[in-house]
Amino acid sequence: MTKPSLPELLHAAVTAVGGTERPGQVAMAEAVEEAIDGGSHLLVQAGTGTGKSLGYLVPALAHGERVVVATATLALQRQLVERDLPRTVDALHPQLRRRPEFAMLKGRSNYLCLHRLHEGVPQDEEDGLFDQFEAAAPTSKLGQDLLRMRDWADETETGDRDDLTPGVSDRAWAQVSVSSRECLGATKCAYGAECFAESARERAKLSDVVVTNHALLAIDAIEGAPVLPQHEVLIVDEAHELVSRVTGVATGELTPGQVNRAVRRAAKLVNEKAADQLQTAAEGFERLMELALPGRLEEIPEDLGYALMALRDACRTVISAIGTTRDKSVQDEDAVRKQALASVESVHDVAERITNGSEWDVVWYERHEPRGGAAYRHSGASLRVAPMSVSGLLREKLFTDRSVVLTSATLKLGGDFNGVGASLGLAPEGTEGDDVPQWKGVDVGSPFDYRKQGILYVAKHLARPARDGDRGDMLDELTELIQAAGGRTLGLFSSMRAAQLAAEELRSRIPEYPILLQGEETLGELIKSFAADPGTCLFGTLSLWQGVDVPGPSCQLVVMDKIPFPRPDDPLMSARQKAVEEAGGNGFMAVAATHAALLMAQGAGRLVRASGDRGVVAVLDQRLATARYGSYLKASLPDFWFTTDRNQVRKSLAAIDAKARQTEVEGQPESD
Repeated sequence: MTKPSLPELLHAAVTAVGGTERPGQVAMAEAVEEAIDGGSHLLVQAGTGTGKSLGYLVPALAHGERVVVATATLALQRQLVERDLPRTVDALHPQLRRRPEFAMLKGRSNYLCLHRLHEGVPQDEEDGLFDQFEAAAPTSKLGQDLLRMRDWADETETGDRDDLTPGVSDRAWAQVSVSSRECLGATKCAYGAECFAESARERAKLSDVVVTNHALLAIDAIEGAPVLPQHEVLIVDEAHELVSRVTGVATGELTPGQVNRAVRRAAKLVNEKAADQLQTAAEGFERLMELALPGRLEEIPEDLGYALMALRDACRTVISAIGTTRDKSVQDEDAVRKQALASVESVHDVAERITNGSEWDVVWYERHEPRGGAAYRHSGASLRVAPMSVSGLLREKLFTDRSVVLTSATLKLGGDFNGVGASLGLAPEGTEGDDVPQWKGVDVGSPFDYRKQGILYVAKHLARPARDGDRGDMLDELTELIQAAGGRTLGLFSSMRAAQLAAEELRSRIPEYPILLQGEETLGELIKSFAADPGTCLFGTLSLWQGVDVPGPSCQLVVMDKIPFPRPDDPLMSARQKAVEEAGGNGFMAVAATHAALLMAQGAGRLVRASGDRGVVAVLDQRLATARYGSYLKASLPDFWFTTDRNQVRKSLAAIDAKARQTEVEGQPESD
């Protein structure tokens, strides 16, 4: 029997999910097939509505080797495992003559730990709630959640936190989960045979497609101990998020609260001398942290250097002492010992990393708003260390021994793929060389007609935004735009403070248009309320720039208060910018402008989510029209019709609003 052709397979899959075949999807599937067959790498930009998950799943399943698909958001993982994969596998089965298996795999702490559930959490003296279940009053929210999870443990097949509805707080989940460091290991644990995390790993080993998240992919790459099963093809969806997720996993943190927890956990397991040494080092570190001022530490101050060496050495002493003492009086000794070791080792590793002082690391102090609760009683400061860049790590760990496909609606910045490629450790497209990963970039376009469906408006008449300056003119403009649009506005702000100020001000100016504010309710609830009432507006910051999918008349105006450059005092971004400049490059364009372009492209992508959508993206920052870098940023956005004419935009918004109202009255869905 001849091998079925890719167009036949794609047609069968698209029909099965009730979709429409689009030229961009066909072009994407062909490019993915070519990359997989040739063992090369591909960056593919596929606009909203292309149907990109089938664009990569069909050629990957047809290839027949094991595939890992890594995504950034829970929503997409769910969509793949619950909708796209089951239907695609069913549709392709008759032609492929096999039924590919698929499974979801996440980090260990995402799964319920039966040992924790049944044996309780080793008790920390200061945290009275953190022992057996009975210590949490059944009437408290925490107690109710714990009892609910105990019942859920008997019925769940996966033990996956994301399958528990309604969800529970991080604090409640911490009672029933362990990190990989705290885990006793399947062979030593009384519940090893029934372990949810181990079952998920076993299922992944037997599957043809493993769906995971960027964080686990990063852990697999960084920590050297493979978590993911061997695979020939890696597909990274939402790839614009990958660098920040990998950076997050590679970032270390030390706080007084965390160090004191390690002291308490270790104290009962080691001799007095070792415990005292760690206690003294912890007190010295805490005293310093009380005086810490936020900002980058280009050199480690002498007193901090001594405090970190004292911590590192005390942790070493404790780690070897824990290994040589046994204490039968400690209940569930193995679990207590493992938890204490995990706490002390994580303090040791960060203290040692900062003490060793790599030129590739950035170290800084950060201050946090103090919050209530035992874990936050200590100074609200943390010491953090992150890699200057993860591009070398990604080049070495990601692009060897497998074919990698990276896809997103936003990978082309300023008109080409080289900016995103460089952040992933790839040389400019077409560069030849023995150790240079070969890749190509393909933009398969979008099924939407952006020039007809959307307007990009820049409020050129507004004063140039100054950091923390008064933006009364911007609020006047925003008020008028919302009135012209009849509500229907998603407000994307460069800081939470700006979003709060705007919400406060506009609630009193235009009370007829309800304004929802991020943080006042869960994100899911806010988006649901926003979608349900066209007169409502939703204001917020970072997660709204890329997490909102509201097609139709509820979102016809997307406003950005200003170009979202990183804050000038962001230690990591400013260190990266400086490093590029010292190497002779343009730090501002390579770091700040690239960061802003990616966010603006994501933000503008919130407007047109379906072929019937119409609307305006309004940028209330004249620099997009006047500054030299404006053209680079505009080239990263969808190709909307462009104007700086405020009257024209108000007329267009009023017309779009009138049409939407008419449609709502008639109760007819808007035609394309």
